[in-house]
Amino acid sequence: MSSLFLFLMIVQAIVAALLVWVILMQKSEGGGLGVGGSPAGLMSARGAADFLTRSTTVLATAFVILSITLAVLAVRAGSGRSIDDTLKRTAPISAPASTPAVDPLAGAAQSAPTAAPAAAPSPAAPNPADPFAAPAKK
Repeated sequence: MSSLFLFLMIVQAIVAALLVWVILMQKSEGGGLGVGGSPAGLMSARGAADFLTRSTTVLATAFVILSITLAVLAVRAGSGRSIDDTLKRTAPISAPASTPAVDPLAGAAQSAPTAAPAAAPSPAAPNPADPFAAPAKK
């Protein structure tokens, strides 16, 4: 991790904390701090609202810009890496010559020698092992 990235992360955390503090200081009606005083001064209700609104805008803009900058730096730092394949396992390339090649997905019908075809169950009597078979119609 570069020192610039670490510095920007710390600045990002400070900006986020200040942003939360400034937002919580505002009244929900937009009155600012609600502190009395001269009507034209900074700490009047109107002056505090303007100050907090402007500082919220500045801090929110700084937060978004820092977020984009940190994302760009993170992508650049990680783009030079390759996928780690140290645990890659290799399978044998060819099957042994003494064993015949059998398709494991073909089932027992192809792997066993075929004698006479088995009698198919009648459609009137469902297989008792099949719980989803429909009952026989009379």
